[in-house]
Amino acid sequence: MEEKTYNCVIILGPTAVGKTALGVRYAREHGGEIISADSRQVYRGLDIGSGKDLSDYDVQTESGTVHVPYHLIDVATLSEEYNVYSYQTDFYRVFADLQKRGVLPVIVGGTGMYVDAIVRGYDFIEVKENAELRAKAAKMSLEELGEWLLRLKPNLHNKSDLLIRERTIRAIEIAEFMQSDECAELRKSYPPRPTVQPLIIGTTLERTALRSNITKRLRERFAEGMIDEVKHLHDVDGYSYERLERLGLEYRFISEFLEGKIASEEVLFTKLNTAIGQFAKRQETWFRGMQKKGVNIHWLPCILDVHKRYDALLEISASMQLQLLQP
Repeated sequence: MEEKTYNCVIILGPTAVGKTALGVRYAREHGGEIISADSRQVYRGLDIGSGKDLSDYDVQTESGTVHVPYHLIDVATLSEEYNVYSYQTDFYRVFADLQKRGVLPVIVGGTGMYVDAIVRGYDFIEVKENAELRAKAAKMSLEELGEWLLRLKPNLHNKSDLLIRERTIRAIEIAEFMQSDECAELRKSYPPRPTVQPLIIGTTLERTALRSNITKRLRERFAEGMIDEVKHLHDVDGYSYERLERLGLEYRFISEFLEGKIASEEVLFTKLNTAIGQFAKRQETWFRGMQKKGVNIHWLPCILDVHKRYDALLEISASMQLQLLQP
């Protein structure tokens, strides 16, 4: 038995591999509740396209339906930009509450940055807009803004921040604040974080099986009315196509289709199916990157049978020490 003590379980993996089914079953059998780690399921109104499948949290048993509680789903509107800082802040609040109530947190999701922010404890500070800085930046070219950002962050990793004016200005704003005395003082006022010691379970499928699952699920979502969902978000709820496109994947491609940029539903399906497959690859690359940085992920066997994968999950968790540590 491993000597390390764990106080939560994380089930991660690419899209369309059955993470929710594994997590819900584990939570039900171990007195747990789900904390979602999905960057689009946080938004109200993004139901079919984000794959919320809320009925999955209602488990049928011999004695009736058992609801497994979930958190960090439907917690924001599209009028706000929910980001990694927002997620980390909300996660710590929910996590501490579950610990206090003696409930096992079971984190389920495929948004790598959300999971990584919790596992490796990203050091975030809320940075408000700086009117003076933005007035100065408004008079500068994108090239000049890029030079400013690189002076602040010579080892900048995310080069995409240099390509879009708004993102470059925001990155400068954050970098300037992070190096200020105000930031140092603000850190002192932050409450202590709860202890997060996760047993991390990874699940994926062989490439052919994963592509097949993606295609099958996409057909189901088209049949459920995914196009109508996006149309409603624009026509009734009043969100611009630009806002919807920023959500990526389903919302981006369907918005382009509704704008007449994609010729037909058949072309839309083909483009979207390919894009989701590419996204799944990027998710797996992110998780491999986490491992290279020292994160220990216990991978389940790459088999389609979710019941056999669950048995493997139980075998792994049985060899570990799982307990609830009080905050």
